[in-house]
Amino acid sequence: MSTWVNIGAAAVITGITAFWILTDADAPISNQQVSQLEANIEHGEQVFNIGGCVSCHASKPSKEHANTIRLAGGKRFKTEFGVFIAPNISPDKETGIGNWTTADFANAMKHGVSPDNEHYYPAFPYTSYARMTLQDVVDLKAYIDTLPAITQQSAQHQLSFPFTIRRGLGLWKQLYLDDKAVITLNTPDPSVLRGQYLVEGPGHCGECHSPRNQIGGLDYTNWLMGAKSPDNSGRVPNISPHDSGISEWSHEDIAEYLSSGFTPEYDSAGGDMTKVIENTSKLPTSDREAIAAYLKALPPPQ
Repeated sequence: MSTWVNIGAAAVITGITAFWILTDADAPISNQQVSQLEANIEHGEQVFNIGGCVSCHASKPSKEHANTIRLAGGKRFKTEFGVFIAPNISPDKETGIGNWTTADFANAMKHGVSPDNEHYYPAFPYTSYARMTLQDVVDLKAYIDTLPAITQQSAQHQLSFPFTIRRGLGLWKQLYLDDKAVITLNTPDPSVLRGQYLVEGPGHCGECHSPRNQIGGLDYTNWLMGAKSPDNSGRVPNISPHDSGISEWSHEDIAEYLSSGFTPEYDSAGGDMTKVIENTSKLPTSDREAIAAYLKALPPPQ
């Protein structure tokens, strides 16, 4: 009997040890790595726009600060896992990210790890940002550092057990955090490849436009084919080349939509997409055309 007890105890200890190792929050990007890159603030603003940082992290505008970007956070995202609340990412040193090093920022963006070595919830779309170049991340941090520092404490997420256990996200990341391209495209066209980078990386389009499984992982077999909205209030449109998507839209139609918000049927973007259009309209024309080129180059889904 004691032999079986010993075997059982050893198995439990082994399981706990394995869980602890697999769920460790690793921050692999070093200060030395990022120090070798020279930041370009102007380009960082472009990355900021394609990343849609304002859409999630900007606080509600007031008359006094109507034309100021204030990244104080506070926006609430209702999901089946609970309510996630966007944090303050302004350069404030007390309540924002003003004390973060560029390496801290890069590890958050590309690995979903905080400066305190805790996992971030994937409501922060680091599963897409993982595909960003380190140079773009460095440029983005340099631009954010030029914005107003706002003193406002970030609110706590409103989650129920077991989603309150961040350590478990280490296992989730083993399944869903990958910096490889989503779609294999056999083309040398630089515009298509640029569009792929923007859509699959900083633009994180798939985070809303692709369905998820029961534990919140993206279903890449139905890439960009639409999904239910996180709060179950409706559906996010299909933007794939499927008949139920945008197969009838031309390259020019897509680029125009990303600029003005008008569809080929003269309808206009609504809901959260209006914020996205505000951001994509600020991109260089070549980037909007590249996004269109990528969407048109996608293989039609089965």
